[in-house]
Amino acid sequence: MHPKRMVFTGIGVVAPSGVGTEEHWRSTLAGELRVSPIEGFDASRYPTTLAGQVHGFVAEEHIDARLIIQTDHWTQLGLAAAQLALDDAKYDPSAYDPYSTGVLLAANYGGSLFGQREIVAMCHGGPSAVTAYQSIAWFYAACAGQTSILNGAKGPASVVVGDHAGGLDSLGAARRVIRRGTRAALVGGTEAPVAPYALVCQMMGGRLTESRDPRTGYKPFDVEANGYAPGEGGALLMVEEAAAAAERGAPQIYAELAGYAATHDGEHISAPPADCRQLARAMRGALADASVSPDDVDVIVADGAGTPELDALEVRAIREVFGDRAGSIPVTAPQGFVGRLCAGGPSLNVATALLAMRDGLIPAVGNLTRPVPCYGLDFVREPRPARVDVVLVTARGYGGFNSSIVLKSYLEGEQ
Repeated sequence: MHPKRMVFTGIGVVAPSGVGTEEHWRSTLAGELRVSPIEGFDASRYPTTLAGQVHGFVAEEHIDARLIIQTDHWTQLGLAAAQLALDDAKYDPSAYDPYSTGVLLAANYGGSLFGQREIVAMCHGGPSAVTAYQSIAWFYAACAGQTSILNGAKGPASVVVGDHAGGLDSLGAARRVIRRGTRAALVGGTEAPVAPYALVCQMMGGRLTESRDPRTGYKPFDVEANGYAPGEGGALLMVEEAAAAAERGAPQIYAELAGYAATHDGEHISAPPADCRQLARAMRGALADASVSPDDVDVIVADGAGTPELDALEVRAIREVFGDRAGSIPVTAPQGFVGRLCAGGPSLNVATALLAMRDGLIPAVGNLTRPVPCYGLDFVREPRPARVDVVLVTARGYGGFNSSIVLKSYLEGEQ
């Protein structure tokens, strides 16, 4: 028996590039740099002062006021993205058995802004100044829990914690439960780690840019790469079992999740890995799982860490996996425009890849000015028309996590 197939039927984006899928896509294709000086607090005393921030998001336009006071900004972004994805898919969980819809998200920092506020309140007013909602708002599973409750989705629910790689791992988790009988699930993730406490946590990793100018900050694969700018937001995606989506008449099927693989470097928790073996192994595993060869891939959406050491390792992995073709396959990393959004970043990259497949248009590497000459890869510098049927998306997480997925154009009846 062939396993059940998982397809993408809805996209919900709430990111620095825009609130809504089409606004995000327009901004990405226009090459708009959405990394800017941090606005939520005075960051002038911190080495890192830049971040990708979601402007124009008004929580009251998406969420009931009674829920706003109970939740962190991160959860609010996620709830809004979930509703956008459901609307895009025209999927109403209440129309089906409540146990047939799951919520499998990725998270890393949890409710850092809410927690920051409560810490300050406790310092000034003692324990009694801390609200009861602190006990649930900070928790890294809060977004998944609130999304499940709000939408009456009682199917499998989980939270994957793997830093950036978690954004892809949530898709792998969803495919497993769909193969076991779950009809549909919301997947992906959002983050909001642009608060003093969360910023300091990220600074400890030693990978943040210290540039004060957004144009010289986060620059994946550039000769001036000097670290990444953090960011908030991300994307949630509606995925369904292919036959169920066809049966209900889903308005569109963007693509199929054809392959997934994850590995771990198993070395020092913070130092870059000694080599690219495990990253290359994740790429090869995803291609094998999808039953495609390196020659079949139309574009690579790279992790683009933005540090010289990690970028060089990713280039080596691509060259090992793709061999002689490595220099001719288009490579992009549009997250350079918005910052690294932790678990929300790879989810946003998947959304971008789905739109590239829809429109036959590959977006550029974000904020790339001068690619490192010795890398020898075909980095996309301007939006490029192309037939996009197979996409490899890769992500790495702090601590050694590596994940890759393969997206394929969906052909009904294909095995």
